[in-house]
Amino acid sequence: MIRFEKVSKKYRGTSKPALSDVEFDVQRGEFVFLVGASGSGKSSCLRLILREDTASDGRVVVLGRDVRGLSTRKVPYFRRHIGSVFQDFRLLPNKTVFQNVAFSLQVIGSSRAFIQQSVPEALALVGLAGKEKRLPHELSGGEQQRVAIARAIVNRPQILLADEPTGNLDPGTSIDIMQLLARINAGGTTVVMATHEAGFVDQMQRRVIELRGGVVVRDERHGGYGDTSGLPVLTPETVKGAAATAALTAVLELQKQIAHDSGAVEPLPEPIAPPAPQPETVLPAVPVVDDPPPVTEVQTDAGTRVAASEPDTGTRGIPIAPAEIDLGEIDGLGAADRLGLGRRDDDEVGPTA
Repeated sequence: MIRFEKVSKKYRGTSKPALSDVEFDVQRGEFVFLVGASGSGKSSCLRLILREDTASDGRVVVLGRDVRGLSTRKVPYFRRHIGSVFQDFRLLPNKTVFQNVAFSLQVIGSSRAFIQQSVPEALALVGLAGKEKRLPHELSGGEQQRVAIARAIVNRPQILLADEPTGNLDPGTSIDIMQLLARINAGGTTVVMATHEAGFVDQMQRRVIELRGGVVVRDERHGGYGDTSGLPVLTPETVKGAAATAALTAVLELQKQIAHDSGAVEPLPEPIAPPAPQPETVLPAVPVVDDPPPVTEVQTDAGTRVAASEPDTGTRGIPIAPAEIDLGEIDGLGAADRLGLGRRDDDEVGPTA
């Protein structure tokens, strides 16, 4: 199906070739993983198979034909036998699911009857039956990738090329896509997949071709991913400052909780003794002042006098003589004398002097 014969590929403006003397054969019905770090040459191999590029040296034979000898006019007919799936889906945003899948048949001139029959079959195979009228933005990432796979296989190609088809998907959806590709391969389609997903490669145990710096370093049947040192690894950073304090506090609290649950309860602190009672301070009694005695009028020869009816003994038991005011003397005073404005001695100083 696919044969590389001492293939080298050098791109303009680069000093190092992307591929150097690459040789391998892929048989009909195989499932082959192309693995390696970024820049190792995986995608270059897929472009040469699809005839998007041509080799600088050597031969690439696909379906029995040297792709370099294909004229530009014959390339579209050649690609009818090859389906391709990419990481970024490449769906037409203004067309429905049915129209996106049917588009690949329309460009090669398939009949309307063939389209009406093949598109629903492809959508059912990838698990999208009933979603023919939805637009791409109404689908999840996994569903969009399923549309791309349906579009790639709707023409029933002999070869399916997949370039990182699970790169933009979550782990659960990636598993579904890998299972779908395995079912397509079980139907007789040859699958060549470039991937960084070491877990899938190790689990599926299919043929693995490893590239490093454009050179094939391993071709193993029923192999695993191999060296994963070139894959990016996330390492936690050292936490500093307030974040470190909070983390340490959380750890200590967790340790206390574990100790409590296991029965090793920390002893309670000694109870604090209550303060000694202070001697009671006796305040002196506040004297109670009796209500003032009623005032009565007393008739005298000089006039009317105002005096207290009962002598007030006060708080100490000492009699207080009642105060007497001679009204006759007040009546004999003039208005100025009553107001304090009468004649004063010359040596008297005051505010009215």
